[in-house]
Order: sequence, then structure tokens, then C-alpha cells
Amino acid sequence: MKKQIKQLKKEKNAVMLAHYYAPAEVQEAADFVGDSFYLAKVAKQSDADIIVFCGVRFMGESAKILNPDKKVLMPDPTADCAMAHMVREGIIAEMRAKYEDLAVVCYINSTAELKCQSDVCVTSSNAVRIVKNLPNKNIFFIPDRNLGAFVAAQVPEKNIILNDGCCPIHAHISAKQVLAEKGKHPMAKVLAHPECEAEVLALSDFIGSTADIIAFAKTDPAAEYIICTEDGVDYKLAADHPDKRFYYPEPRPCCKDMKRNTLEAVLAVLEKEDQEIIISEEIRRDALIPLERMLELSK
Repeated sequence: MKKQIKQLKKEKNAVMLAHYYAPAEVQEAADFVGDSFYLAKVAKQSDADIIVFCGVRFMGESAKILNPDKKVLMPDPTADCAMAHMVREGIIAEMRAKYEDLAVVCYINSTAELKCQSDVCVTSSNAVRIVKNLPNKNIFFIPDRNLGAFVAAQVPEKNIILNDGCCPIHAHISAKQVLAEKGKHPMAKVLAHPECEAEVLALSDFIGSTADIIAFAKTDPAAEYIICTEDGVDYKLAADHPDKRFYYPEPRPCCKDMKRNTLEAVLAVLEKEDQEIIISEEIRRDALIPLERMLELSK
């Protein structure tokens, strides 16, 4: 299948992007692997005619928003992110009416429709930096309460209003699970994604995006780590550090939607060129504004 995928990519001038949470064999076959921010940049810079996005729907939507002339294909159209939909209808308008000088900061893990109503998008890699640099005093952070709370702690000079959304995978990791792993591996450092609950972050030696966690493990001298994020990242961590050991809270955090991106699905979507992301020009144009502002403010 990998040979067939490689040949089809060449024939059709297609590029295959995979998130760190995709299955290991899909990451291995991909042209680029990374977190949401990296893949958004790669999508915009690509000269391919077809983008096969091995992630969840909001990632494919972002790629299409940034690349209207390219065909963006999803290996499995049902691969979605629950958190992307966790903003109550009408609440953004309510917040704009309630607070003067308000910026709506939208985590990239959100629908295209939510991006349209926002002032700037952020990722877990750049959220603190972007919020800190915004001129606004009041920030409505959507949709993830945990990343929003993490940002609020780093930028106390801002009034950050949190939305009640979360990543079910990260929010399910408990302090009890982390302490259980710490009991088995007392020398292991705890590395956590900011989508985790505050009680987990309080136990952590390092907090950062998936890419930040990978970078930390690369430069840190420790030999053992407890990783508090989706277990797809293990492929990259284990490949980069065969001499190190990586443990995960039990049950292992696993996003079933990300795992829908199988080699079989990639091959099928390349052959048929179906399951394309379609976005109306009006939504695409409005959603492009906060995405481009994110890319500009992240430089």
C-alpha cells in the first residue's frame, strides 16, 4: 500500500500531511508530519495540486481555507473533533455585547463557522504569545477551557473569559492516572499537553503542544517520561529516542477519530479523489482572516 500511495502521489502531484496522532504507519508514509500549526503552514506553502490531510475535519477545513485552488481530501470524512463544536450558538454575540474591547480568540481546533466569528486563531504552540501581543484587554477564548486557563495563567494582565469546551481525550487523563504511572516510574518526568485538566498540569514537569513535547524530550537529559497526550505521538518519540522510555496514563489516551486515517483509507481517497472538503466562498473568506492573522502574529 505504501508503494501504491507513493506512486499515486507522484502521478497526481499530491502531498500527504499527517498529524502526530495519526496511526504510526500513516505517519511513516506521509510527506510531512506535525502538529496543527506546522501542518497549517505546510498546507499554505505547498505547491501540490492535491492535499491528503490525515487528521480530523477542522484540519482539512483549515487547509482548504488557506488553499482555495487546491483539492483537499480527507481519508475518512467521519474523522471529526468533538471539541471543535463545543461553542454554544449565540454566545459570541453575547460576549461582544457584554464586554468592550473584546477579542475572540479561537483555538484552531474549531469549525470553519466558528473561525468566521473570531478575531484571531491560535494553536497550543502559539496561543500564549498571540494573546499576550493582542491589544485587547478582554479575551473570549474558545472552545477549550483548559488551554484557555493555561493561557490565562501565563498572561495575567488580560481578562480571559473561558468557554466550557474541552478535548475529551485530554480531559479524561486524571491526576490519579498520572500518579499511578509516577508510582511505577518515580524517575520519569511528566510532559503534558495544555488541553489536560489543571490537576494534571500541576503534576507536570513540562507543559506544551505536541511539537513542544517532542522538542523537550529531544534536548532533556532524562531517560524516562510520562506522556500526557494522545498516544500517536509515541511513534515519533520512540523513533527519535530508542534509548529512552515513554509511558502513558492507563488507559492510554487514544483518539478514535484520528485513528480512522488508515493506509487503506489514504489509498482509496487518492484513487477516487472523493471525500473532498468543500467550503462556501463566503465562509472561506471570513474564516481566512483569523487564520492569516495567526500566521502573521506567529512570525
